[in-house]
Amino acid sequence: MQFTSEQHLDDGVLERAFTLGEIPGILWTPASASASSSPVPLILLGHPPLGLGRMYPRLVARARHSAAEGFATATIELPGSGDRPRLPVVDRARAALRRALEAGEPVSDEIVDALVLPLVDQAVPEWQAALDALLSLPGISGPVGYSGGVISIGIRLAVVEPRIAAAGLFAGSLVPRAMVEEARRVTIPLHVLLQWDDEGNDRQAALDLFDAFGSEEKTLHANMGGHTGVPQFAGDDAARFFTRHLK
Repeated sequence: MQFTSEQHLDDGVLERAFTLGEIPGILWTPASASASSSPVPLILLGHPPLGLGRMYPRLVARARHSAAEGFATATIELPGSGDRPRLPVVDRARAALRRALEAGEPVSDEIVDALVLPLVDQAVPEWQAALDALLSLPGISGPVGYSGGVISIGIRLAVVEPRIAAAGLFAGSLVPRAMVEEARRVTIPLHVLLQWDDEGNDRQAALDLFDAFGSEEKTLHANMGGHTGVPQFAGDDAARFFTRHLK
């Protein structure tokens, strides 16, 4: 991991851009985190594959909210996003998805698999490599949480990465059947956010996925409103969830 820039935000949060090989990322640490103080827990911030530049305003807002609760946060650019090399199979699947939606046709399992599975297969090992590097830094320690982003990436990480102790997931319906089966193997505590009127989400599919999770502790927070109408208090609920399980 190589840090490429740093700045202090106006609330004292330290923001450092880094590269992990060819993968860009950002680390945010609260003012309370230093080599001489007790290490702070880490939350990995997931996001949709729209590029870190486009997602930055939302990511930094989440990071600052988490820092106020005493957490470090970090994110990395997803495969095929930003300036990273494209994933042709995923790009073709996105085009097929657009055509199906514009024609009012159902989205086939083949499209969903091609859209999501290559991304999961590449992104999860990258998140694990980032976690190796981040946990080696002074002032940061486990346990680790995972928050938001592509829900299938969160599922796979929850299954294969023992350092992740809890996950806050954003419900989405484009989930391959194979990932629903993986969800049955998830055992860590989960906090799942569902926007009840999300125009791009099949509500029943999201509910079926929640039902499939194997965790003994899993909570579904459903709020009225569309995809961009997440209420402020939903973030407060998520913060309390991570405080319970990471501190």
